[in-house]
Amino acid sequence: MTVGVRQRWRDARPALPSDRRPVLPTVLAVLAVVAGTGYRLGLLLHDAPPTNSDEATMGLAALHIAQGREFPVWFYGQAYMGTLEAYLAAPVFALVGPSTLGLRLPTLALYALFVVLAWRLTLRLTGDHWFALLVVALLALGSDRVVKNQLIAGGGYPEMNAAGVALAVLAYDLAAGRPGCRLPRWAAWGFLAGLMVWVDPLVLPYVAATGAVLLAYGRRELRGRAGALLGAAALVGAGPLLAHSLAAGRNPITAVLVAGGSGQPTGWADRLYGGLVLGPPLGMGFCSPSHCTPGQLWWALALPPLLFAAALSAWRALRPPVGDLGQLPFRADDNCPRSIVVRTPVGGAVRLALVAAAVATLAVYTVSSAAGRTPVESSRYLSCLLISVPALLWPLWSAARRALRPVPAGTVTAGAGIAGADSVPTRGGAGAGARWRGMTGIAAALVLAATLGTAAVATAGAVDAAPAARAAEARHAELVAALRQRGVRHVYGGYWTCNRLTFATREDVLCAVVDDDLRPGHDRYLPYRRAVRQAAAPAWVAPAGSPLAARLDERRHADPAALDLVTVPGWRIYLPRP
Repeated sequence: MTVGVRQRWRDARPALPSDRRPVLPTVLAVLAVVAGTGYRLGLLLHDAPPTNSDEATMGLAALHIAQGREFPVWFYGQAYMGTLEAYLAAPVFALVGPSTLGLRLPTLALYALFVVLAWRLTLRLTGDHWFALLVVALLALGSDRVVKNQLIAGGGYPEMNAAGVALAVLAYDLAAGRPGCRLPRWAAWGFLAGLMVWVDPLVLPYVAATGAVLLAYGRRELRGRAGALLGAAALVGAGPLLAHSLAAGRNPITAVLVAGGSGQPTGWADRLYGGLVLGPPLGMGFCSPSHCTPGQLWWALALPPLLFAAALSAWRALRPPVGDLGQLPFRADDNCPRSIVVRTPVGGAVRLALVAAAVATLAVYTVSSAAGRTPVESSRYLSCLLISVPALLWPLWSAARRALRPVPAGTVTAGAGIAGADSVPTRGGAGAGARWRGMTGIAAALVLAATLGTAAVATAGAVDAAPAARAAEARHAELVAALRQRGVRHVYGGYWTCNRLTFATREDVLCAVVDDDLRPGHDRYLPYRRAVRQAAAPAWVAPAGSPLAARLDERRHADPAALDLVTVPGWRIYLPRP
């Protein structure tokens, strides 16, 4: 490692005054991580959030991997979205058997890893343990949409946030010259970047943004072994995608565009509303289950100013202070108290990268047809915005801290208002903007309080929805028991019935998909359709009150001797007569 790299790390890392050790905020942060993980574990033990056929498809892939029958590259039935979650759950299934809880234990671990890494990233970028506690506390909360993204193993979402924050931490350490294990860090960044290219393209803005930081600060190392190792590790991470694309001659980008609604007509008014008004509050955890009240939409109004303030604050951190202050080292010392420490330009670069990635994520989602066609369910595409929370909230925290903790005499703030996040010592007085800074600081504190309060209310809504999820799971268990009691092994059902039923029965009951007109539907795993088609007398299963149940009732009325009806709570089973 060169002398320049060592010096860059010494200049970059925040230094703690010897008489102040952040024991209390660190302990509280640990408790917040435990509380957030415990809250989600409690939901899982109460069968919440509710599972579905997409998650069951991932569970079936994990079951096939554990049995050595299949080793799928993609989510069954499509040519994109890697099956990393299935490979993570396969060892659990091999040990204790397949179940929804076993499928979700790896996603719970990924959530815990995400929060711990977010804490470390916040400390890297700001050096403020109390602010890191605030970030962890916010991420410990979880609305219905957020816990679905974090816990349901439906493909891509649980691992993206953990990987995105890990990429940012690695980018900071490498760009700032953190000593020790540099080649393994370069390899880890490359492997994670390649892995995310395979798993889900939604996180690619964060891959590109943190990669730009590495190019800006690590060009010299990248010309040597570090660059070669990073490239090789990236190829390994993206290996499943590359191997399958070469073997099958398919372009996964085309499949992603089709899945995102490319080419499907949607009005721009609907896209803008879904992408910029409804999407951010839902996707970031400020809304009730499946909807936003008017009061919860305030986050959509706050987000654009926050993005601007975060970008301006990060940009100013990239530039050295004007005049004689330009020669100051970027670290705290006896003459620069921690409360007014100048942050490293590398930290500013990573913060700017997080803001740029958030803007890109919002832009790509807003122009997609999904934002206009299915804005509530598609808000999951904005789950990566949680990676940018440390950068988004830092200007608010800095402004609020200056208002509550007066700046000592002999300092000047590097930028007025909320966007001026950093301060440096000078020979002048406090400045004429003290009153303005106080007003903006109070406003910033109110926004932070509203952010935590709104997220807490949304979390309470998710808790209130848990009993309904448990009741629905109990009804589904009754359906499974009824089919087993009658020896039913092959059925037809709707898309949201089939794979969930097959997974719940551990493939004792195989289901083929039909639409509401009893025509063949979208079977993600074709062997099931072939097995049902070859069965002598397959049954039919439909949720009570569904269009499929109505269509089957019409068939019974037209030919009463064709089907026998068995009802269980919430479900209707149609058995063919011999």
